[in-house]
Amino acid sequence: MCSFVSKFHDMINLNGDIIHESSESISINNRAFKYGDGLFETIKVLDNKIVFLEDHYFRLMASLRMLRMEIPMHFNMDFFEGEILKTVEENELVDARVRFTVYRNDGGLYKPTSNEISFLIETKELKITENITYEMDLFKDFYVYSGLLSTIKTSNKLINVLASIYASENDLNNCVLLNENKFVAEVINANIFLVFGSTIKTPSIDQGCIKGIVRKKIIEIVSKSETLEIEEVKISPFDLQKADEIFITNSIIGIQSVTKYRKATFKTNIAQQLTEKLECLI
Repeated sequence: MCSFVSKFHDMINLNGDIIHESSESISINNRAFKYGDGLFETIKVLDNKIVFLEDHYFRLMASLRMLRMEIPMHFNMDFFEGEILKTVEENELVDARVRFTVYRNDGGLYKPTSNEISFLIETKELKITENITYEMDLFKDFYVYSGLLSTIKTSNKLINVLASIYASENDLNNCVLLNENKFVAEVINANIFLVFGSTIKTPSIDQGCIKGIVRKKIIEIVSKSETLEIEEVKISPFDLQKADEIFITNSIIGIQSVTKYRKATFKTNIAQQLTEKLECLI
């Protein structure tokens, strides 16, 4: 490796081979580029340990099957873990944000010539910004489709991109995404939860939200609580301003409290309690 190469974010893992990121370019026939024919997992590594490894692996396998991609025999959990940690180590990281992308191999038009896959692992130094104030609003230009395909993390994230631009233009931290029936689905990069007294509500999977790893953990934690209850339901945008508390979840931030939505402001008590319980699972 040349001496002028920077320490972080330089080495990627392409199908098990560690190479410098500048040496790889996407083929003009790459199906993830041409058709969004790919998916990804965003994974947190803490102290050289993959957080919620099994959940990420099994979600990825279920997603590959849904997209009719051919899973190689060697693509077991040990292989998945080993390739991620190998890439993290190669970049001299201990705590990392990892993107594990899988895409169908080149060839074909809409109909692929093969269902065989390739994978790409990218790592970044883990940096989590603690937001004391966190403001959101609705994104209404386009809608999430409330079907099963919306529950997996495909490479087609155009609505999320446009919503992110809208949030930036309006000095917002995030935006709430609606489905075609005008019910709440999720936010740009996370699942959403609303607190009403001792009841916590989150959009059900059939509303078009991602099957989030931390979403699953929060549901498990609350289901075991003697003081709180969880409901997976349809949520109207009007419910957002009526909630006592709103928080969002994903694999990198864990839990983030929302402090403001339009004119409504919110408490953060339940989110803080759940954060402590979630950290015990890591």
